[in-house]
Amino acid sequence: MSARRGGRVELVDLVKRFGDVTAVDGISLDISPGEFFSLLGPSGCGKTTTLRMIAGFERPDAGRILLDGRDMAQTPPHKRPVNTVFQSYALFPHLNVRDNVAFGLRFQNVPKDEARQEVAKVLELVRLAGFEERRPTQLSGGQQQRVALARALILNPDVLLLDEPLGSLDAKLRKALQLELKAIQEEIGITFVYVTHDQEEALTMSDRLAVMSEGRVVQVGPPREVYEEPADAYVADFLGVSNLMDAHGLGGGHVRLGDVELAVERGDTDATGEVRLVIRPERVRVEERGTGGPNRVPGMVERSVFVGPTVQVLVRLVGGQLVQAVETSRQETWSTGDAVAVHLPAEDLRVLRAAEPPAEREPRPAVPSSS
Repeated sequence: MSARRGGRVELVDLVKRFGDVTAVDGISLDISPGEFFSLLGPSGCGKTTTLRMIAGFERPDAGRILLDGRDMAQTPPHKRPVNTVFQSYALFPHLNVRDNVAFGLRFQNVPKDEARQEVAKVLELVRLAGFEERRPTQLSGGQQQRVALARALILNPDVLLLDEPLGSLDAKLRKALQLELKAIQEEIGITFVYVTHDQEEALTMSDRLAVMSEGRVVQVGPPREVYEEPADAYVADFLGVSNLMDAHGLGGGHVRLGDVELAVERGDTDATGEVRLVIRPERVRVEERGTGGPNRVPGMVERSVFVGPTVQVLVRLVGGQLVQAVETSRQETWSTGDAVAVHLPAEDLRVLRAAEPPAEREPRPAVPSSS
C-alpha cells in the first residue's frame, strides 16, 4: 500500500444525548489529513460515543460531522469513507487469515487475483506474511489484532477509527504494538482517530490528542504540550502523574506554600488568593536537609519504593502536603524518616486557579499501569 494523505475530520458543535444524559456536549475538533489523533479520557467521558458518531453507528442530536468538507452526520456507515477497528477483533473463526482480511473486498467486486495481491500487501504491512493459512484460534492476541487492522486497511479508508484496540492485550505486548501501530500509520499516511483511556498510549502514538471530561473537550494539543502545559487541574491530574498542591497566590510570580514563599514561572503567575500548584514528579528534587537556594521546602521521607530503573520517593512537606519525586536508581538512596529539603524549581512549577479543585487524594505511584 502506497503512502498517501488521509481524510480531514471536522466535528462542529457535536451533541449526543441518551435520554436525560448528554454523552457528548457540543464538542468541536479539526483533525488534519494524515494525523494520528487520540481521544483520551476516563470511562463515560464521551470519547467512544464521539468515535461511533464519526463512524455512523450513532446519529448526533445536533452538530455536523465533516469528512473532507462533506457533512456526513446523516449518512449511513457503509457510505462513509471510514473503517473501524474495535477492541473485540470479531474475526471469523471458520476463515483463515487470508479470507478474514479479504472479506470486505467481496462486496466491492474485486477480481480474485487482484484481491490476493492486495491481501499480500497488507499482510506484509502488518508483519503477518506467512500466516495466510492460519485460523484465528492459531494466533496470539497481538496477531489477531493485526489481522483486524489489516481487514480494515485493505478497504483503503480515508479515515481509520480505532476504539481501544490494544485494551485486551498484556502490558508488554501493548507497548510493542503501540510503536508498530504508529509506524504503520506513518507509512500509509491515512488519518487515525484513536480512542483510549490509557495516557501512555496517547502520549506514545499521537500527533495531537484531546483530553475529554463529561462529554466536553478540556484541552487539545501535541502530547508534550498537553503534558507539560495542562490547562487545568483535571488535565494535570489525569494525564500522567502530577503533584497537585494547595497554595496561596501572591501575584508577580510568587506563591506561598505553607510558610514558604516560592517563585513560579509557569501558568497563571499573577494569580492571587487560593491556587493550585502543579509539578511533575520527575521535576522534583530531593536533597539533604539544609541545602541552600530558593524554592526549597523542608520535609521528611515517608516512603521510598524501588521500581527498577527509577525510585519513587514520597515526602511529607512541612505544612502537611505530600509530594512525590521520581529519581533514577543510581541517585542517592533515601530511607523512611530522613529529613530532607525538596527543591521545586520555579521553571517547573505551574500555577492553576483553584476554582474547581479535584478530589483530594494521596499521589498515585509513578508506575505505568498494566490495565
